[in-house]
Amino acid sequence: MSWVWRMMLVAVVTVVPGAFLLLVSYLATRTMWEHWRQAQQESLTSGVPVSFRDVLATVHLKELVQQARATL
Repeated sequence: MSWVWRMMLVAVVTVVPGAFLLLVSYLATRTMWEHWRQAQQESLTSGVPVSFRDVLATVHLKELVQQARATL
């Protein structure tokens, strides 16, 4: 991600009301999607079905913070 894009993202999150919630929801969705894909691949190899609840249990706030830092 280029420095210009990061500066624009920081400006939008700072200036636009509700942009922070939008950023947090984007990061949560992206993290959940990544965990879902990993769980599906593990499910194919082990043969054990995976549910949304199982995937949700593996997501931690620490990972969301790491994703936010990587984005900004």
